[in-house]
Amino acid sequence: MRLWAAFAILLILSCGMALADEEYSFDLSEIEEKPLHIGGYLEFRPVLFGLDTNSALHKLNLYNRDEENIREEYNFRTLLDGSYKKGTTEFRAIVSTDLRKSYLGWSEETTLYEGYMSLRPSSTFNFNIGKQTLKWGKGYAWNPVAFLDRPKDPDDPELAREGFVVASADYIKSFDGPLKTFSFTPVLMPIYNHINDDFGKINRLNFAGKMYFLLYDTDIDLIFLTSGSNSSRYGMDFSRNITSNFEIHGELASINDYERKFINSDGTVFSNEYEATSYLLGLRYLTKSDTTYIFEYFHDATGFAESEMTDYFSFIDQGYDTYLTSGDESLLKKASNAAGGSYNRRNPMRDYLYLRLSQKEPFDMLYFTPSLTGIFNISDKSFSIGPELLYTGIKNLELRLKTTFLVGDSYTEFGEKQNDYRAELRVRYYF
Repeated sequence: MRLWAAFAILLILSCGMALADEEYSFDLSEIEEKPLHIGGYLEFRPVLFGLDTNSALHKLNLYNRDEENIREEYNFRTLLDGSYKKGTTEFRAIVSTDLRKSYLGWSEETTLYEGYMSLRPSSTFNFNIGKQTLKWGKGYAWNPVAFLDRPKDPDDPELAREGFVVASADYIKSFDGPLKTFSFTPVLMPIYNHINDDFGKINRLNFAGKMYFLLYDTDIDLIFLTSGSNSSRYGMDFSRNITSNFEIHGELASINDYERKFINSDGTVFSNEYEATSYLLGLRYLTKSDTTYIFEYFHDATGFAESEMTDYFSFIDQGYDTYLTSGDESLLKKASNAAGGSYNRRNPMRDYLYLRLSQKEPFDMLYFTPSLTGIFNISDKSFSIGPELLYTGIKNLELRLKTTFLVGDSYTEFGEKQNDYRAELRVRYYF
């Protein structure tokens, strides 16, 4: 986008000089793409948490700490995004360093989000090897078909995410007729100690693929992952612009022999296997007044039923009562170990609605965009709602103020979260 903007500005200036002097010069070197690119941002993000001291997750995570109603956290981040291109070869790396000051003290973590080499011998074929984020799926808040990606944060879906080490290729072919474009992307993912070892069973080689079709102006993907470190799974997604300002999208994913473990109210652990079929339907609509609506419905077949979450929260309460009366932490530790599985996902249940509204420059307030994001749990009627203010009027600087309020009864997902609300200011400088 920067390259095209520079090209447009130079073209307009050149035309203006031609009209004035009937001659002009044009230096292509001024807009020539440089082989080395380094960018990124610096970020400061203070966060204020309003704790719910009566919630199940507060009891589970903070049972042996002093009770507080408000807790502060300070986050510093440097994200570097660099690439080097020479001929048909390109190297790309995205590195994030996070420094955090929380109730646990200072902590630092440096993560390589992406680091790979890309070879493009022709316009129809390219090959990539290294750590990548594939970004499969058409959904905005969730992607059930993203079999080789880490899950998004629905509260902030556009955040950069860490990829996996894979080898992939792309073959692209264009046609005349209803099918305008076809591409095939095979992917190999090795799982060994210290290489993708959080994906599944180690010492396995996983094979996945995506076939893309631009058919009748509709984007369609067919996706599969063979059994290896995890059970086999397959899916499809689509996206289509009904009009220039109205888009619909969807995803369908099926996981064979999915194993789910859950715990009942007395602490007994159960497991069952089944074919888990998840799906997502959504739309994006832009009005003439620059209001954007994003709406999605997500059914996650790998999630817990309302009764299963109630049992889990009930067991936490039982463990907490035991701790208060006898000092015995064993039940809470058992609940914590169970939380290390699917219970600790951001949205661990089955049916959700997502809605985001954003208004660009209301009342002619330049560079100002207010937004509102809501996530509603259909099963237990709990929800989160987050108003947000974004200002970009200072060059290379982005200011965002966001608050999130969690609302729900006892033994509901958002009612039993550790926090009642959170407020954060994000100051991000791009370079």
